[in-house]
Amino acid sequence: MSHTIKHRPLTRLLGLALLGLGLAGCAVGPDYQRPKVDVSTRFKQMDGWKQASPAHTSISANWWEGYGDAELSALLAQVSVSNQNVASYQAAYQKARALVSAANAGFFPTVSASAASSRSGGNSTSTSRSNSAGLSASWEPDLWGKLRRTAEQDSASAQASQAELAAATLSAQSTLAQDYFQLRVLDEQIRLYQQTVSAYQRYQQIIQQQYAVGSTSRATLSTAQTQLESARAAVLDVQWQRAQLEHAIAVLIGKPPAEFSISAKPLAYTIPAIPVGLPSQLLERRPDIAYAERNMAAANAAIGVAKAAYFPDLTLSASGGYSSSAWRKLLSAPNAVWSTGLELSGTVLDFGATAASVRQAEASYAGQLATYRQTVLSALQEVEDYLVELHTLEQEIASQRLAAGSAQDAERQYRNQYQAGMINYLNVATAQATSLSQQQSLLSLIKQQLVSSVELLVALGGGWDAASLNRQQAD
Repeated sequence: MSHTIKHRPLTRLLGLALLGLGLAGCAVGPDYQRPKVDVSTRFKQMDGWKQASPAHTSISANWWEGYGDAELSALLAQVSVSNQNVASYQAAYQKARALVSAANAGFFPTVSASAASSRSGGNSTSTSRSNSAGLSASWEPDLWGKLRRTAEQDSASAQASQAELAAATLSAQSTLAQDYFQLRVLDEQIRLYQQTVSAYQRYQQIIQQQYAVGSTSRATLSTAQTQLESARAAVLDVQWQRAQLEHAIAVLIGKPPAEFSISAKPLAYTIPAIPVGLPSQLLERRPDIAYAERNMAAANAAIGVAKAAYFPDLTLSASGGYSSSAWRKLLSAPNAVWSTGLELSGTVLDFGATAASVRQAEASYAGQLATYRQTVLSALQEVEDYLVELHTLEQEIASQRLAAGSAQDAERQYRNQYQAGMINYLNVATAQATSLSQQQSLLSLIKQQLVSSVELLVALGGGWDAASLNRQQAD
């Protein structure tokens, strides 16, 4: 007998649960379908683009390794570990995953246990005791799919947060790589200016001696001094720019600038072959597109959550336990107590508040849809821009190398003629300034080529894949 009484609440709860499952129907609100976006079959600026080898049809997750710079690779590997902005996005993603777990917990009953003992009395000498122990459970069957839509919304938001984390990491890596290459070009500019200063110093000393004996004019001496001091000032200007880039790189890897330095070294670089692929592949490659798409999916689920408010909520509850004045008799059949219940509640009149919430959710989805489509268009534009820029820079650098070489040759010729007494120093100074300017222009183009190659790799997604969202959500 006691066995039957003891399990009666659980039996009733199970029966009510089966009833709730029988009543449960399809989730209200629209089922999500990824909208189509217009993309071309190929990139417009692919004509003349140097394709990667067939063995490299996709971008590596460690995309920076294609540059063949071990120091750059070591720095970029630290971004995902030490960058504090990335760490904040990582924390936001973990918070979003916790919300998913909380939403999924709503599909199951809530069970609680209690035990109590009390003693009471009045002015008389008599007292009374009360002891109790029991279990209670409550469950809200997902009749209209509100919990399912909420779980969909939270799951999509978590995936959006994960994509945002990937985008933030990629952005920090891109910034570091660009800063690094700019720093290396500044190293080369410093070397060039230092060589120029040394050459100008030699000429200035010769001209100073010539002026002392009256074999040259004051104007010639002033020209030599102007060139020398201008070159010295240029070295100082480039040095503070380099220092600031070094500081920026330190912060990107989570280190105080005072505790970080990068030694100067000659400029040696490789522009990696970049597999561009098809425009449609950007939808899976770029984390910012995935972020916009997942936000759109979350907004779609929110419509279902809003529409579920039109329907009543059903709550099933059951409790069972024992109540007695004496602990030793507590767990006996006569002291068993139980209860079961069913509660149906819903809004009767809200003067259009629910309808307004639905309209708000639908408008939010429309906004996210527009954001998604605009993100795709911007991504396509970025790739096209960097393709034409890199293709043009390759030709421009080839021409500028020839120009710089010719200017250096002209400088040598004028220098030899000056030393032979055939021309005055003004001709040499002009040739030197022209040569320096042409070499600086070449370095500027090389810097832009390196920076643009990084930007193209990042515009193509930097080796990221949207499939990682589903994998990590399942972990």
